[in-house]
Formats: sequence, structure tokens, C-alpha cells
Amino acid sequence: MFQQLLKKHYGIESIESNPIGHYQSCQKENQRFLLIPVGQIDEESLSELEEMAIHLRKNGDQAVGTFLHTKENERLIKVESDQYCILTCDYNHSRSSNRIGRKLAKFHYRGRAISFSVQKLSRVGQWHKLWETRIDQMEKVWNSMLYQQPESEFDRMFMESFPYYMAMTENAIQYLVDTELDDEPKSIDYGTVCHHHFSSHTWGNEIGMRNPFDWVFDHCSRDLAEWTREKYFHNVQTYQPDLQRFYSEYQSIEPLSSFSWRLLYARILFPLHYVECIEDYYSTTREQDQRLLTERLEKYLSNSSEYESFLQRFFQLLEVPVRKYQIPTLDWL
Repeated sequence: MFQQLLKKHYGIESIESNPIGHYQSCQKENQRFLLIPVGQIDEESLSELEEMAIHLRKNGDQAVGTFLHTKENERLIKVESDQYCILTCDYNHSRSSNRIGRKLAKFHYRGRAISFSVQKLSRVGQWHKLWETRIDQMEKVWNSMLYQQPESEFDRMFMESFPYYMAMTENAIQYLVDTELDDEPKSIDYGTVCHHHFSSHTWGNEIGMRNPFDWVFDHCSRDLAEWTREKYFHNVQTYQPDLQRFYSEYQSIEPLSSFSWRLLYARILFPLHYVECIEDYYSTTREQDQRLLTERLEKYLSNSSEYESFLQRFFQLLEVPVRKYQIPTLDWL
């Protein structure tokens, strides 16, 4: 199907159609094409993603996928009731996820030079409102279950654990608000191109293309925090050398400011892993998914004291000059 779409709408004769990850892929000589289902995305978001992709490519990131336009100069194509975009970039077998910290720092550095105003995709300065909204919605669910018998093991764990994680969220929000009030952002703290969820898998896959549909516009600490969270929970025993190497690589391009460190810490303090686990469980009806999420929540709860220890040691582990930067630590950890 993909090859037919390329020929019909773009006039491109391609070869070798095959799936890569979740996407259909085609190649023509050294050019790769990806078919991206985009759902009901609005025109403003689409335009901002394209502008960001063009900016990053012009500034030297050849792994960024740019939007292919149809013969009628359209970004979107419709197939029955579905909408798609096609992304393209030069195919490079040698791309790897080595020195990912340094590569991410360069990506953020280029993204900070964007000169147009990003509105629709910006999350800059919005964290505490977004966190409050999510935890408030969760509290409503929790309140509705208070006087009922738990129907599942997951329900029981949620009922017992929610007050702890709500308190942790309140701490994260307070830490964030204090940072915004007390500290002064530096040039590294300008908004940049970030990812919804940056992890070791985001660039380390066989696609070899940076996908604009992974992006939002935010503070660089968003990506650092989510990479850190994923690395920690992937293996709570062996994360330390990876973290130290990653942050050393990242700061070889530009050192983090005290404001960056504090925002990063607030985001790690916010229990996004727990929140997403709860949200995912109560939004799925598939038994297999519910079983996996029950196991995941059980792991998070049994690991909570170790996570507190990780938070307590975080700055020390990464040799952050806490006293010089006057970074506050938390008494309860």
C-alpha cells in the first residue's frame, strides 16, 4: 500500500517496502520514507512540527525526518477515514545510540536557536498546572472508590498508595514553584525541541530517523529527567554508571545551570511513572495489559524506599555543586 501511495500522491517510485517498528517504510536509493498515521492533528501543531524539523535540518541534524509534500503541496494524505504524513531523510546505516548524552545536548542546542514563536506545542512553564490536573483527576477516582471493596489487586494497591504519591506530587510542585520564584534562568534554560518521553530507545532503534511526532517544545530538563527515570527503573541495581556517563557527555557541550538542575529534580520528584501506570490501567479493558500494569505497580510500590534513596543521593551521584548553586534539598528524604 505504501509504495502505491508514494507513486500516486508524490510521484516517487520506491523499492523495498517493509515495516520498521510501528511504521511502514520504503527506500529509494539512499532516501528513506516513513508513513506516519497522525490521527486528528490540528493544522497549527502540524505547521509547528514542520518548522522545527526544517530548522534542525538546516542547522546540521541530518537524522531529522522532514515532511514530504504531495504533488498538490499538501502535508496530509487521507486514506479512507485515516490521515497520514510521510517523513523522509537520508538513510544512514552508521547511526547509533552511542554517546547519546552528547547527541541530545547538540539537539537541544540547535533547538534553542529557533527564532519563531512556538505556541501550540509549548509546555514551557506549564508543568505544575499539568501535574495538578492529572493528580486532581486521579484523586476523584480514588475518592469514588473509598467506600467500596477493591475489585482487584490493582484497586487495592492504588487505594493504599495514592495518598503517598499525592504528597510526593505536592512536594514536586512546591519545589518547581520555588525554583521559578527564587532562581534566575540562564541561556541554557531557553525553550528547545524536546520529546514527549525521551528514553534510551527513542533514538536507538532501527528507524534511524528523528521523528517530529515525538516532539514538544519545552525546557531541556524534560528529556534529561525522563531518560533518567527510564534508566533507573530499567535496572535499579546498575543505573549509576550510565547516569554518570550520560550527564558527563551532555555537559561536555554546555553545563547545566542551577535553574536546570532544580527543574530536572522537580520533574524526577514528580511520580510520573506511578501516574501513568494508574492512568493506563483504568483506561484499558485488555486483561493482558491489566496484568502487566498490576505487576508494574507492584514493582513501583516495593521499590518506593529505594527510589527515595535515589532521590536523596541524586545530586551527590552526579557531583552537582549543591552548595555553590544554593540548590535546596528535601528534609523528608
